[in-house]
Amino acid sequence: MTGEEPAAPVRGRRDGVAWPLAAGAAIGVLGGLIGLGGAEFRLPLLMALFGFAALQAVIVNKAMSLVVVVAALPARAFAVPWGDVADHWWIVVNLLAGSLVGAWLAAGWAVRLHARALHRTLAALLVVIAVVLAGTHYAELGTLDLPVVVRAVAGVVAGVLIGMVAAFMGVAGGELLIPTIVLLFGADIRLAGSLSLLVSLPTMLVGFARYSRDSSFEVLRGNLRFVLLMGAGSVAGAVVGGALLPYVAGPALIGALALILLASAVKVWRHADD
Repeated sequence: MTGEEPAAPVRGRRDGVAWPLAAGAAIGVLGGLIGLGGAEFRLPLLMALFGFAALQAVIVNKAMSLVVVVAALPARAFAVPWGDVADHWWIVVNLLAGSLVGAWLAAGWAVRLHARALHRTLAALLVVIAVVLAGTHYAELGTLDLPVVVRAVAGVVAGVLIGMVAAFMGVAGGELLIPTIVLLFGADIRLAGSLSLLVSLPTMLVGFARYSRDSSFEVLRGNLRFVLLMGAGSVAGAVVGGALLPYVAGPALIGALALILLASAVKVWRHADD
């Protein structure tokens, strides 16, 4: 499952400074423009440009997602005071009750999947993310009027599914968490962004802990410099992307990014047969 050693040109991209920083910055800009960490775009890039095997790419992606989320948490305080976030702690607890279980289960399944099956699972999830990304940006998000108990159960179920997607892809899951928080709990979109980070961090840590029991986890030790460089580029790019947001046409951007995800899904699916 760890994959073969990549060819010299690919290895050179990993070991250099410019490629990881530039790739991380590009992904960060995309993430900053849409208000996410960009891990959905980073995953296929790790496989196609840097030659990581599927499971290795998921683990490396998760490590960098952790870096981005930790950096984003204090930055969010400027937009949404922590007092407002603390007043909605129950939303975080409700979703975590499911997402922690989902992340652990999915990470366990991922390390046991055959490489071909994992590729195709990742391809299918990229399609799901593309559809959700387009749907939540083009449609007006309302709030589901559900009884308290039904809402709580729905939150746990949604948390399980989101935790599974996050663990399978190595992403923070904000593209799924934010619309879920808005739809189920009626939170403001900015507040939902902060709450999603508080759900994402422990969810990713649980998935990370499960992956650490597999031999593929050694990919981080052998590529620590790469992870730090690309992670730093992602954080810097996210800041730039956020600054550019007022100058970029939103609908056209989301459509283009959704198409990028769909194209990546096709490439990942075909890579399963290589």
